[in-house]
Formats: sequence, structure tokens, C-alpha cells
Amino acid sequence: MRLTLRYFILCVFCALNAIALKAQSITVSAPSHVAAGENFRLAYTVNTQDVEEFRAGNIPGALEVLAGPYTSSQSSFQMINGHTSSSSSVTFTYTLYASKDGTFKIPPAYAVVNGKRIHSHAVTVHVSGHVSSSNNQQPSMHQNNVNTSRMQSAGTPISGNDLFIRVSANKKHVHEQEPVLLTYKVYTQVDLTQLEGKMPDLKGFHSQEVQLPQQKSFHLEKVGGKTYKCVTWSQYVMYPQMTGKLTIPSITFNGIVVQENRSVDPFEAFFNGGSGYVEVKKSIKAPSIDITVDPLPNRPTDFSGGVGKFNISAQLDKRELKSGNPINLRIVVGGIGNLKLIKQPVVNFPKDFDTYDPKVTDKTKLTANGLEGNMVYDFMAVPRNQGTYTIPSVTFTYYDVTQNAYKTIKTQPFTIHVERGDGGLSSSADFTQDIDKDIHAIKKGPVELSKKHDFFFGSTSYTIWLTICICIFVALLIVFRQRALENADMVGKRRNRANKIASKRLKKASQLMFKNRQAEFYDEVLRALWGYVGDKLNMPVVTLSRDNIQDNLANNHVDSETIKKFVSALDECEFERYAPGDPTGNMNKTFESAMTAIEHIEDSLKASKKARKSGFHTLLLLFAFVMVSLSAQAAPKSSADAASKKIADSEYLRGNYHQAIKDYNEILKRGVSADIYYNLGNSYYRTDNLTQAILAYERAYLLAPGDADIRFNLQFASSKTIDKITPINEMFFVTWYHSLVNFTSVDNWACMAIGFIIVALVLTLIYLFSYNILMRKIGFFGGILFIVLFLMANLFAFQQKQTLLNRSGAIVIAPTVNVMKTPSTNSTQSFVIHEGTHVDITDKTMKDWRGIKLADGREGWIETKQIEEI
Repeated sequence: MRLTLRYFILCVFCALNAIALKAQSITVSAPSHVAAGENFRLAYTVNTQDVEEFRAGNIPGALEVLAGPYTSSQSSFQMINGHTSSSSSVTFTYTLYASKDGTFKIPPAYAVVNGKRIHSHAVTVHVSGHVSSSNNQQPSMHQNNVNTSRMQSAGTPISGNDLFIRVSANKKHVHEQEPVLLTYKVYTQVDLTQLEGKMPDLKGFHSQEVQLPQQKSFHLEKVGGKTYKCVTWSQYVMYPQMTGKLTIPSITFNGIVVQENRSVDPFEAFFNGGSGYVEVKKSIKAPSIDITVDPLPNRPTDFSGGVGKFNISAQLDKRELKSGNPINLRIVVGGIGNLKLIKQPVVNFPKDFDTYDPKVTDKTKLTANGLEGNMVYDFMAVPRNQGTYTIPSVTFTYYDVTQNAYKTIKTQPFTIHVERGDGGLSSSADFTQDIDKDIHAIKKGPVELSKKHDFFFGSTSYTIWLTICICIFVALLIVFRQRALENADMVGKRRNRANKIASKRLKKASQLMFKNRQAEFYDEVLRALWGYVGDKLNMPVVTLSRDNIQDNLANNHVDSETIKKFVSALDECEFERYAPGDPTGNMNKTFESAMTAIEHIEDSLKASKKARKSGFHTLLLLFAFVMVSLSAQAAPKSSADAASKKIADSEYLRGNYHQAIKDYNEILKRGVSADIYYNLGNSYYRTDNLTQAILAYERAYLLAPGDADIRFNLQFASSKTIDKITPINEMFFVTWYHSLVNFTSVDNWACMAIGFIIVALVLTLIYLFSYNILMRKIGFFGGILFIVLFLMANLFAFQQKQTLLNRSGAIVIAPTVNVMKTPSTNSTQSFVIHEGTHVDITDKTMKDWRGIKLADGREGWIETKQIEEI
């Protein structure tokens, strides 16, 4: 009976617990099927308001979160037959955007209720088909960076003062082909979660949309005394193709505004996932705008169609060649204007040249200023016959909008010397063949960060290590020298043999004692005692006396008790020689006294010598310990956060290069590393930002010039820049020397110098103390060699350190740069260079200008803002 009751109570408890768990649950509401490009709602409802923590599952990237989570609470009360009951719930709502087809699973959401963790079930959303919308890629709204206004109640009308769009043009009176920047700005006092609108095809304009961030961030602006949340929604660069008064028509944007549904039915909220919010569609009309376009003046016959501000430059890959071999002439037209609409420059090659269609490379980018960058034209030609030919200047005529006049610019002419070829002409396919290459992969694994301008070479640690090596060498030199002197010291040998000789004499005395030859026994014992102390103290036998023995033993740190025993042994031996009594007993007593005296003196002298050596060794070890401790404290300890680098590497491998750039830059704020700069360069290269990629590779190369991957990627990226600059020829041994200096980094050279000096000191010891002739030769010549290597390693480390401390390299970051002869905007233009080009800074005395020099020897002045130092 009692057992049955227990089972009943247990069942009741389990049932109540199940009911409680069921009561505290998360229900999820989401459509099972949506179309690509469609927005939909995902709602999680917890049937209690005591929610301590809520976390949604990891929503797949194809379902972009446009807004949320919005939080709403509902409560209801009921009274039946006098009994009152209540229920409450809280709902978390997201607005999602389906960006592509597929089947996507949204993992369960989690919440902590009354100290317990509960979860929802997973949701599967099928995305297929497309919605009828002209704008498939919907920008997302991000409003967390501003104070949002009070949310409207459901049903409240949205007026033009609550939500409107303004249109502005940077110019309303332009010339034909002159760019106009058109800007659409949204102003709102309501919760706008989505906006769609697209510029229609315009008659009379060539338009291009400026790429703005997909994640829209609002800021606050005041209009008519009211504060609005404002965001630049879209921008277009318009090139008028017709003259007269042109109208950009009004555009109707379709938006969605979220309003609060305060009268939501709790029953509906609980079973249908109602969140207490409603989405209201709202159409916003952007006004039209008129642009007045003036025709260009009478056009010259060689007019290129360019309107803006341009420059032109030319580069020839070789000036001397053999007939049948190709040359490449690169013409670069750069600046700001309608670069994509200009005519191709005309190059008048000599008649004896075979020409081919040029390769056109578009290196422009659309900005708020218009189309900036360069158009690159690579003309290839093959001379047929030998001789000297001239390629005339290439002219380019455009309309300068700043001066309202036509301007003609031209390149320099080129003179070519063609020698007789071997008679074999290559086909054009051979000349135009392009080798498919790519940059090397990123460097994985943890790295060590170091502070900028923090080098091991020349640091306290480096000095300490050199001091340790020299001190250990001096200590070993002293020890080996002492041993050598001891081996060459006859007096020392005599001292070392004293105990052995005394032992032989005592042994002989013991034999005489057994033969009962009393007189001879005592004579032999006395000779053993006097001979031992004479050899040990290096004193002639004739000078020995009891007083001398006592003084010399005391000077050799023998204690007075041992001295007293030795003198007593001498006295006892002489006394017992003539003492009456048992002869055998007297001899035994004398023998024991002599043995004990010699042993005590030997032990005292050994202890004294050991104490002196122990004190020296202890002092040496203590000194070495202090040096190593100081070195360890002075050594750099900063290291990269392995987890941060691993995350950045994973972002790169997933193709999320912009996030990888952000992560690598965050790591570099804590210190510098060649590997991090190298990976950053790879990330920039993948985003087609060639200039920043080269800059990152250059910084990595400064820190690790011996790294083959860094050197390859730097050369590969530099080969894709516009300017092909041939360095000035230098003597072969100078090239070899520079290659040797750049074999490894400054700190690696410093570590190698420490290794070289250690080997040199060891070889010096071998030379000084080896008895083998061959080993002495190896020690002598090897020591000289490694000392030379030590000096060279220090020289190379010093040169690399000076290069890092006094950085003179820079990279051109402006699309096109006019290099001037003097530091003035009104100066004469010397030549033109383009972004990504490496220059050496020769003069930093002026704030806004830098004197620069190219690898081919050309010099000039450019503005500081147009370059970035490496």
C-alpha cells in the first residue's frame, strides 16, 4: 500500500512537472515558403513575461535580418464564477529578407525562464521563385546609432511631414558630358524598415549608380525645426548626352513602416505568433529635378569627347630591340570626367611596323566626384626592318570644365633603335599570350607581435647576451689556463705527489714494523712525515723546523687542531723511538699517529681548495643567472591573439575579405607582424584594392625581406600597376650585396650574430688549449672566419634597422599624380605617375609637399596627400 502511494505521488509530480514545462515554452511563427527577394516575419513567443535572457538561433546568411528583434508584451485577465485568471506572453519579432533560392533551416531559439533554459523547435523555410520587384538587392536598415522617435500606434496616418525624400544635384547648370551628382536622402520620424526604388531609364543621360554601403546607418538632422532620422539612400552620377533643359523625373519609393498594435488579441498572439506590431506599406514620391545643359563650343577635329580634367602619359617597354621582336607602348589617360566615353588615343607607328588592336584596361572607380581613375591602352607593334625609328607624340584634346576651354595635352616622342633580327618572326599570339598566375596563400597559425621600432638588435637584451658570451669565454679561459699552468708546474706536481710518496714510505714502515726492525721503522716514519710536509709546502728538508711547519700550514688554511696533531706525531715518533716498554706497541701507536696526521692535513688542504673553487663557481653561476634573468625580462613578450588571427583567417578563407581586412587591422593596432601585413595584403588584393595590397606587402617586406611568399606577392601585385618603371642598372656586386643584406630580417641577423660569436669563442678556446695541430689550425682559421661573420651580421642588421627607422619609401594612393618640378601647384609638370607606384622620398622639409625619386632616376615634387609612407 505504501509503495503504491509512492508511485502515485511520483506520477503526479511528473505530470505537474510536464505541465509546467509545457506552460513555459517558446512557440515560433514563420512562413514555410517565400519567394526570393521577399520580406517575411519571424516571431518567437514565450508564454510568460519573466524572460531573463533570449537568444535567437544562428539565422542563415541567405536570410538577411532587415530589422529586429522587436519586443512586445501581452497580458489578459478572465473572471469566471468569481475566480480570476490571468495570462501573459512576450514576443520577439524579426523582419527577414530572402536573398536567394534554397531550403534554409533556422535553428531553435533559447530563453531562460524562472532560472530554467527552454527552447523552441527549428523552422525550415523554402525559398523559390522571385517577387515582381525592380530592385532585387534590398539595402538593410540600421537605426541603432540614433535615438529613435516614438513608435506610432496602428492605424495612425503617415503624413508627408513624417516621411519624405529630398533630391539634390551638385550642379544644375552644366555642359554636355559634364557629370552631375544626384543624391536621394530619406527623412523619417517613423520606424521605416524597408524601402525600394530604382532610377528609371533616362532619356538624354548616361547614368551610373554610386555604390553605397548596404547597411544603412541613420543620423539626426533638423528640418523646419523638427528632428528627423536621415540617411543618404542612393547616389547617381549623370552624364548629359543632350543639350537644353533636361528633367530627371520623380521616383516613387515603396516603403514599409512598423506600427504598434496595442489592441492585439492575446488569444491570436498566442496561437498565431502575433507580435503586437503591424507593417504598413507607404509610397514616398521623390520630386523631379531639372538640369540645364549647355552645348560644348565648336569642337576641334581631334576632340576626344572627354569632358573633365585629364592628363596623359606614355611608357615604352624597350628602346633597343631586334627586328621581329615586339614592343609595347602603354598610353594612360587619367583624371576625373567621362573616362569611359572618351575615344581611344591614336598612335601613329612607323610604316615598317606591324600593329595590333590595343588591350584596354579599365582602372576607374565611381565616386561622389564622378568617374575617377585611369584608362590604360596597351599598343603592341612589331618592327619588320632594322633602322632608327621615331614614334611621335600622342595627343589628347578634351574640354576642361574648370577653365571652360579645350585643352590639348600630349606625351613625349620615343626613338627606337632596331637591329637586324634572326629572320624568324613570332606570331601575334605569342606576344599576347597571358600566363595565368595568382598570389600565394595566406599564412596560417599563431604569430608574435612586436612593437613598432622595437628591435632585438641594439637592445638591452642583445647587449646582455653579448656580455654573457664574453663573460663565459673569460671564465673558461681562466679555468683552462689554470689547468694548463697546473700541468706545467713542477712544484704543483711535487705537491700532488706528496701524499703518494708519504703513503709508499708508510707502507715500507709497516713492513719494517712487522719484521720488528725498530730503528729502521722510526727512521722511515720520520722521513715520511718530514718528506710529506716538505713536498706539500714546497720547503727544502734542511729548512724544515717545527715552527716553519706550523706557520706554513696555517698560511695554507690548515686548522690549528690538525697542525697540533701533526707536530704531536713528530714528537711522538722521536719519543717512542727511545721509550722503554713494548716495542711492538710503541710502533703501532706511532704508525697510527703518523697516518692520522697526514690524512688530516690532506683533508684540510683539499677542503680549503674546494672551498675556493666552489666560491668562484658560485660567483660565476650567480653572474650568469643574473644576466639571463635580465635578458628574459628585457626580451619582447607581446604576442598576437591566436584566436583573433584564426577568426580573421577563417573570414578570408570563406571569402569574406572585407571582414578579414577589418580583423587584421584590429590585430595590427596591438603590434606589427610581417605575417599579419602579408595576410592583410592578400585580403586587399582579393577586393581589387591593388594600392592598399601593395602597401601592406611593402610593410611586410620591410619586416621580413627574406620571406619568399611576401617577395612574390609584392612583385606580382606591382606587376599589375600602370607604371612600368625600369630601375637604373647597378654593378652586379652591388646587387649581390643588397640581396645578402635582405636575406633575412634585422632580428634574425642579430640572432645569427650571437650564434657566430659563440662559435668563434669556442674555436678560440680550441686553438689555445688543444694539443692536436689539426685542431689548433681549425680553431685558429675557424675563429677568424666566424668573427668576420659576426661583424658582417651586425653590419647587415644595422643597415636594415636604419632602413626601418628612416623609412623613405612610399606608395602613390591617388589615381593619377602630376609630378611637378618645384613644390607648387603652379609649377611646370615634370611627368605623370599613377596609383600603386613605389617612390622614394628625398625631401620632407615641407608640410604639404614631398620631394620624390623613382627607381629610374626621375625626380620631382608631389603633394603629401597623394602618397602614403610605407
